[in-house]
Amino acid sequence: MMEEKLELYFKAAQSAKIGIWKMNVATHDESWDAVIKCILEVPEDFKPVNGNGINFYTEGENRNRIKILIERAVNEGISFDEKFQITTAKNNIKYIECICQVEIIDGKPMNLLGTFQDITNEQNLINELQLSVEKFSSIFSSANDAIFIIDTSNGLISDCNSRSAELTGYDRFEVVGLHNSKLFPKEFRKKAGLFLKYNLQKNPYTVVETYIKTKFGKSIPVEIASGKKFKVDNITYLVCFIRDISERKNVENKLNLLSLAASETTDTIVIVNKEGTAVWANQAYLNLTGFNMEEIIGQKPGNLSKGPETDVQTILLMKKAIKNKESIKITILNYTKNKEKYWFELNITTVFDSQNNFINFIGVGRNVTSRIEKELELKRLLEVTSSQNSKLFNFTHIVSHNIRSHTSNLSMIVDVIENTDCVDDKLSYFDLFKEGTEKLSESIEYLNEIICVQQKTNIEKTKIFLKNEIEKTKMALSLVIKESEITITDTIPIDLTVTAIPAYLDSILLNLFTNAIKYKSLERNSTLEIGYEIIKDYLVINFKDNGLGLNLEKNGHKIFGMYKTFHDNEDAKGIGLFITKNQLEAMNGKIEVESKEGEGSNFKIYLYEK
Repeated sequence: MMEEKLELYFKAAQSAKIGIWKMNVATHDESWDAVIKCILEVPEDFKPVNGNGINFYTEGENRNRIKILIERAVNEGISFDEKFQITTAKNNIKYIECICQVEIIDGKPMNLLGTFQDITNEQNLINELQLSVEKFSSIFSSANDAIFIIDTSNGLISDCNSRSAELTGYDRFEVVGLHNSKLFPKEFRKKAGLFLKYNLQKNPYTVVETYIKTKFGKSIPVEIASGKKFKVDNITYLVCFIRDISERKNVENKLNLLSLAASETTDTIVIVNKEGTAVWANQAYLNLTGFNMEEIIGQKPGNLSKGPETDVQTILLMKKAIKNKESIKITILNYTKNKEKYWFELNITTVFDSQNNFINFIGVGRNVTSRIEKELELKRLLEVTSSQNSKLFNFTHIVSHNIRSHTSNLSMIVDVIENTDCVDDKLSYFDLFKEGTEKLSESIEYLNEIICVQQKTNIEKTKIFLKNEIEKTKMALSLVIKESEITITDTIPIDLTVTAIPAYLDSILLNLFTNAIKYKSLERNSTLEIGYEIIKDYLVINFKDNGLGLNLEKNGHKIFGMYKTFHDNEDAKGIGLFITKNQLEAMNGKIEVESKEGEGSNFKIYLYEK
């Protein structure tokens, strides 16, 4: 009957994949069933000898522990039930549970009987669970957010991490068991309660901003995020994460104030990234330029604002500063969206973070058109004043010298007449006196003409057909031209117009025609060729003759001076070119000369066309 029960027991054990082993304490003979051999991955004919089954236990703690337990069972009759890690014959790692019962006869251990069960799958699950618990425990304890686990059945806090104590001022033992509503100021409890209730019902991941009240009564702005619900013993728990957002709120408030200030200031503000493209502009900038925000974002403001008269060198300086991430201050002529000009004073400042990493550029500017125009007008007036002062000084010197010369001469003649008794001598000196007064009158007339030219700087210029004016001048000088036998030709188109003061242009043409006639060469047939060219904003008229010419190296610096003559010509007064120069300068023009002594001259008249 006993044998039948044992057989049933062995069959049940095999069915449950539980191995049976036996060891004779006196002889150390061992016997294993087929299940144990299968677990150890050894052949069916494998026979354990001299306790070599110990070697399947993983070397180290597991092998040492089984040795101790076997010795205690053999020597002291102490049974055991332990779990071990083993290494099979095929080098596979497994986990087993080994149970040992000691058979005692006459008070002495005779046999060790036991079971051997593969629990690898269960142990792996336990290991994974333990690892998950350790990970969760690590995250739970070291998280930057305060974590609260709330029992949804009563609203009490069942657990929290160490960060919660730092945030609330309560220690963990004060927080656990506290109703969650006590964490919030009264005016925010309803909002927090609705948030938790909603998350309990819907189970979404949501975030809400509110305030918590610390143990010391201080309100702190926080962000609450709900986690997953879980059940333990039929009780549902809700995980909540609470984050202190005080610093963020302070930054947001400062940014709001800065944004308000930047939006309301009359100075323009543009923020650009390291590539120089705009990421934001205030309303003042949009109002000034005429662009809208969509047209500004992603564009380089300098490219949008440049125009025909924008200074290229200033643009290059600005680009260099941006490339080198340097601050710079410039004043530049810009253009609005509608191509209207305005002067812009711009300060570009580089912005770096606390680690000295470049963030962006901030350009703060203002419209300084009124100031610059006044400065330019003042500069122009200073230049005019300086020029007039210089002319006045020269004129004073000329007047002083010339009139003093004439008056001294007249005074000497009068003195001679007074001291001469001979009537015939006196009469002869009257002719000298008459000639002297005529020269004085002539000098005064020339000086008066010069004053008129220098004073009339604001006479309005008009469009004049140049060909017509040349023909009129030739007609007025037709007798002189015929007598001098000079050949005058021109390549001026009939429809070519110049912008000039008519009286001045007439005087200029007259002076240059007569100049060519006066200083013609007697060694060849005289010619005067009149042509034109356009150089930038000037229409340039060329008067090229083949006359006596000038030594410019010797006389170039004084050719347009008053009373300067360079040839022994009795008709030369040294006043024509001086007046011509003044008339051209009064019209914002100029005169230049190219000449070679003995070959001729080319006078270039620059008429400003704006």
